[in-house]
Amino acid sequence: MLAPYLVGLVGLVLLPAAVTLALAFTEYDLVNAPSWVGLDNLVALVDDPVFRVSLTNSLVFALVAVPLRLLLALGLALLLHRRAFGVGTARAAAVLPTAVPEIAYGLLWLWLFNPLYGPINQLLRVGGENGLTALGRTPPQWLTDPTDARAAIILMSVFTMGETFVVLLAARRALPRDVYEMAALEDATGWDVFRRVTLPLMAPVLALLAVRDAIASLHFSFVPAYVVTDGGPPPYATTYLSLFIYRTGFEYLRYGYAAAATLVMILLTVAAVVVQWRLVRRYRGFYGL
Repeated sequence: MLAPYLVGLVGLVLLPAAVTLALAFTEYDLVNAPSWVGLDNLVALVDDPVFRVSLTNSLVFALVAVPLRLLLALGLALLLHRRAFGVGTARAAAVLPTAVPEIAYGLLWLWLFNPLYGPINQLLRVGGENGLTALGRTPPQWLTDPTDARAAIILMSVFTMGETFVVLLAARRALPRDVYEMAALEDATGWDVFRRVTLPLMAPVLALLAVRDAIASLHFSFVPAYVVTDGGPPPYATTYLSLFIYRTGFEYLRYGYAAAATLVMILLTVAAVVVQWRLVRRYRGFYGL
């Protein structure tokens, strides 16, 4: 019964990954035959300023976007886990952005981020004069300012936490009621219940989602950066590893060099998983889970 899945896994994931990793040590332009260059591609990456910028952007994106996605999804799950009027609609609204195709989602945000006519900046100008906000400041230049552009990509990713929300909602609804009844009998405050009951019981799920989001964050940023900001504004403000690899391999036809950058991305993923796994083990040992 597992054979179809295993065939797809080997043929569509493992085999292409192995070929890509092998090509990381070659010079290959997708036209001529690959030629072995050893570690030259990895050495060249160290001296490549564009790669260093894209690596830094990816790490900053993961450090900021992953916690924000988890916090928002956890807050919504705790808020919407009970049955009440309008809860179903709110749950659907939380999941809806995840169901929108990525290209369409990027084009929608391109309109929202328009500095002159976009709804976001129009809303920020309410109460202000001469095109300024109510605080007398210039609205964010989402598509032209490097810092604002990075914030825009993070903002776009935060709203695609539908899958994380669904998993946390199911985890919260599966928690046993008796522990909350005991906490109510002891007059525990809402913060104490969250800190001593809800959070420890949901910690394994949160840890799994954190690992998943940390891995996925390396490619979450590709479509927004490609569609909305095109890797800019200069110099390479929103060029992430995924976009760097795509352009290097398929626009500049340096597939061996792009494969070497992919190898670095894989090593970063493994390092992130190892660090988070160690933190989870310490957390579980602290709470005796």
